[in-house]
Amino acid sequence: MNSQITITLVVLLVAIVLFVWNKLPVGIVAIGVALALYVTGVLSFEQTLAGFGDPVIVFIAALFVVSEALDATGITTWAGQQLVKRAGRKRSRIVVSVMLLVAVVTALISVNGAVAALVPMVVVVAIRIKQPPSQLLMPLAFGAHAGSLLVLTGTPVNVLISELAVAAGRRPIGFFEFGLVGIPLVVGTILIVVLLGPRLLPNRTAKIAPKDLSDHAATLAAQYSLPESTADTLLSREQGLTEVVVPPRSSFIGESVFTGMVTESGQLVIVAIQRSGDDLTDAVLAAGDVMLLQGAWSALDENTADPNVVVVDAPQSIRRQAVPLGPRAVPALIVLGGMVVLLATGIVPAAIAALVAACAMVLLRVLSVSQAHRAISWTTLLLVGGMIPLSTAIQVSGAADLLANGLVSVVGQSSPYVLLLGVALVTVVLGQLISNLATALIVAPIAIAIAAETHISPLPLLMGVAVAAAASFLTPVATPANTMVMGPGAYAFGDYWKLGLPLLILFLAVATFVVPVFWPF
Repeated sequence: MNSQITITLVVLLVAIVLFVWNKLPVGIVAIGVALALYVTGVLSFEQTLAGFGDPVIVFIAALFVVSEALDATGITTWAGQQLVKRAGRKRSRIVVSVMLLVAVVTALISVNGAVAALVPMVVVVAIRIKQPPSQLLMPLAFGAHAGSLLVLTGTPVNVLISELAVAAGRRPIGFFEFGLVGIPLVVGTILIVVLLGPRLLPNRTAKIAPKDLSDHAATLAAQYSLPESTADTLLSREQGLTEVVVPPRSSFIGESVFTGMVTESGQLVIVAIQRSGDDLTDAVLAAGDVMLLQGAWSALDENTADPNVVVVDAPQSIRRQAVPLGPRAVPALIVLGGMVVLLATGIVPAAIAALVAACAMVLLRVLSVSQAHRAISWTTLLLVGGMIPLSTAIQVSGAADLLANGLVSVVGQSSPYVLLLGVALVTVVLGQLISNLATALIVAPIAIAIAAETHISPLPLLMGVAVAAAASFLTPVATPANTMVMGPGAYAFGDYWKLGLPLLILFLAVATFVVPVFWPF
């Protein structure tokens, strides 16, 4: 074993340990990995920084902006409300509807975005049908994982696998081609959850649940004794309102205000004032006073960021839940449709299609520039940019060949299905401990080396990695989506594997037996 292989394997092992330890930010670990490979001479300067200039980085960053646009315009909220209206009150029907909805939304805006957007709605649905949220929230997260394999944009792992297929000298995986395994996985996941969920999921209700702001206009009208004729006009696509509290030491203390007054910015109107629960028409502001402010949504966002007031419910949260299909929803959907067409036809590279869509969202004022900046998960980009050099090192140092030879010697060359199962198992095990994206970056080069060693196509092995990487079901820390539902669902650490294990077996079966049907050895 040469020194470069030894160094690469040591760096790989240390990276896995640090990811599992989870005491350092994953972005710092990823950058540390890249720097370690440079300092030790495994990679050149250009190879070390190449990850941050990779088209996959641009593609993922642009997708975050597109995802935020769909969420900010209330499209996901509208979809959730339609589900509430049509799904009825039967548990099985609700579960199927929730999982289908999150699968479709995930395909458009990513696993984490879909789960974050739909958790409050699902909690409300659970309460309305007199079911503990724990019966619906884990199915929500697991349905998102299955939905991530419906199309190319479902998860950054899909994008990475498609790019690696090209790097291995094969064609890219098509935009809708992922659905060949994604659809069976969504159907199988729903069936398992419907049949086994009632017995394997706990019956618990969290002490603190996400707020339901869908009927916020009526709530505010009652709170501030507003005329009945205004429940319908308080919130609209163009303007909204929010409550702010005057905190101690605020510069507003001592100022005279009255209802109907226009604020100093000229953008907001004081609709109501309360002190200790009593309605006031005018007041000299004191700490603890509450004001109800009305204005354009953008003005509310801008002016309630003032440190001299404390916002009760963020305007963005109110708008997304209480005003589905906001004023820029139609342009957002048109841009999304255009991006899908470009990605599906391959007229331009994927990164260009997503970048054009992201820019269009800003130019059409679906998002502001600052919203677009905030939408990008820099942690994810640092993770990808820092781990791509490790993926490169695994290949160029010979470590991939060594590990591939080791796996081939263990399972033999008698059946490529056994090799595929071995690759999927390695991916699944790592995926319960570290990010599925980091897992794919580690295992994919080994899969390519195995394909070269055994003279089979790398495509089924790469797709096996994609499917297995999505099977992050056994722990709450496997993915951010699993973590998101832990609190609202009142789940314990050990609750996940009970339902997660049969789903993991399903994903392994699809990776081993269904993938080769569409991507032959």
